[in-house]
Amino acid sequence: MSASTSLTTCLSPAVYNMVCLRGFEVQTSVEIINLLDKYNRVSWSPICEKVSYLSSGEGLDYAESVRKLGPLCDSVHQHFMSLPDEKYETAFHDWFQWTNNCKLFLSALSALKSRDGSKISLQLMKMTSCLERSLGDMNVLRIFLGSPQSLNLRNILWHGFVSPNEIPPKYCSMLLLLTAGLGQLLQSWLTNFGMSIVYRPYFVFNNMQELPVFPDLNENVLSKAESLIEKSRFVLAHMRPFWNEAIAAFRQGRYADCAIFLLPQLETGLRLAFTTVNGCPDRMLTAESTSLYTTFDEILAKHLNDGSHNRLPGSLGEPAMEFLWDILNHQEGPRVRDHLSHGEILLCEFPKQFASELLGFSIMLIRKHLEQDSFDKKDLVVLYPLIDAAESYQSRFHPIALVQRQVLQCRESLQKWDLLPNPSLEYPSETKELQDNVDPAFCSDIEKILSHLHLQANTCFIKDCSSWLQADKWFVSIKKLCRKSISNLYCPRLVLEAVGVLRKISTLCHQVSDNIVSTSQLRYEQWKNKTLRSRQRLNYQRLLCSIRSLSPVLRLIITIVIVNLHNIHSISKKNHLEYQKYLKYLKSIQQYIENMSTCTSPEKNRWDETIQMTSRIILKIKIFNETNKVE
Repeated sequence: MSASTSLTTCLSPAVYNMVCLRGFEVQTSVEIINLLDKYNRVSWSPICEKVSYLSSGEGLDYAESVRKLGPLCDSVHQHFMSLPDEKYETAFHDWFQWTNNCKLFLSALSALKSRDGSKISLQLMKMTSCLERSLGDMNVLRIFLGSPQSLNLRNILWHGFVSPNEIPPKYCSMLLLLTAGLGQLLQSWLTNFGMSIVYRPYFVFNNMQELPVFPDLNENVLSKAESLIEKSRFVLAHMRPFWNEAIAAFRQGRYADCAIFLLPQLETGLRLAFTTVNGCPDRMLTAESTSLYTTFDEILAKHLNDGSHNRLPGSLGEPAMEFLWDILNHQEGPRVRDHLSHGEILLCEFPKQFASELLGFSIMLIRKHLEQDSFDKKDLVVLYPLIDAAESYQSRFHPIALVQRQVLQCRESLQKWDLLPNPSLEYPSETKELQDNVDPAFCSDIEKILSHLHLQANTCFIKDCSSWLQADKWFVSIKKLCRKSISNLYCPRLVLEAVGVLRKISTLCHQVSDNIVSTSQLRYEQWKNKTLRSRQRLNYQRLLCSIRSLSPVLRLIITIVIVNLHNIHSISKKNHLEYQKYLKYLKSIQQYIENMSTCTSPEKNRWDETIQMTSRIILKIKIFNETNKVE
């Protein structure tokens, strides 16, 4: 029997006892009036009195605290369940305002009254993430949200360890009461000191245009996904309600809810695959307080804790691993699980596009883990577009991918140079002093450098060096080279260090190009309107002369960036001295571009210096390429 059908809980015995049983051991009745007065103000004393401490005095006794707080939670839960919705909203609306998400806490009663474990779990995940963003340290809350020794509701929910009906609803009710009580304390404190709350801004998804992978998820795809959930080894049987709720949320346009349901289940499914391929089934359970959970960090790592290779990356394939790293880990990626679970995203503005990508990828994992005899291949035709998209995925947010993107952006800026107005072409009789030729030495040295780069690139895109100097062919070739896949999983530190320098170079090249474009356009308008003073006119002449030399040079440097990026893994073959020499060479190019960015800025316009600096860097590049072996 597979784990997806035989495993009935992911909670270890000790954690199961704490979460599901401990709070029910004391069966005493507590009057709600002892906890909540007629003005709906929370009485903290009877709650804090139940918090127990270890005899050693070194911390909280979490198990005893949960046991004693159990009856109080029962009383609070019964009270909330008895309240009409309107009365609940009137009574607690003002006390939830401090969370900056009042609507979330007001909607909790509806989830509780539904008695639907999936909906209550969703509510708890959203509430705990919001509270974590808003709260500091407080003992009574640590019992519910704190260390692994406590109920630890946030972590066991967000890491996908609990099924829909394992967390008692009364703990959700108690969190509502505590949240309202904190609102009352905070309002009193703010009033006394004449202060107000300043809320941190929410995280905003950037570069969303870079993410789209999967085609639109239509009803046929969603219906097929629902049928596969029942058959896939990726889905634990007791977690299926969460998956179905995720699809329902997507249908209803509740995209944040869809993502919140999916992310813990994605982690659970990957944990199941991880423990299966690595032969460690015990890692499916929540860890005890003395060890760590098996979370995304370990699941996606190159090695296991004992130093052996993690077999999951090979099982999933590189495209799937790149997608997971992109959405979860890379610093400039969306890191959606971190931001959602820490309450940093405005839920009502969660983008459909991201929910669609996350659900599409999850459907692919469900399909990948089907038993071969559990489906007819004809039934999966509707998923073929998703399968093709998933299998061709390339990283968008790895540092290597960011360099490729930056090179393409720089290319777009450089293309504008051919469209720049030039008085010497429009009014030759009036602008004879603007005529000039490109320094022949530039072209000669560039051709020599290109011949070396051609060998390094192992491609014919710069085979004809003389024609390469004509921009049209370069623009086409560089785009093709940027689209080629470069392996990026588990790059060593030295590789990432060099990639970082290449990225700075390409970013600065873009800045230099934009400087020249904007300055050239401005000076042309001033020249045409006859508002240039004699010194500015001379400076404009130097700009136009410099452009003809700088255009092939910037294209050369961008070519160096992309060729070195494709050869980046050869760094591992270099010894320490060779690597330091190579890094020094890259940083000399970076320094040149930094100086160029300064000299070409609107404030400086030091065009004679740009030519002098360019002559020096071209010589340095040529010498380095001639004295170093091609990898």
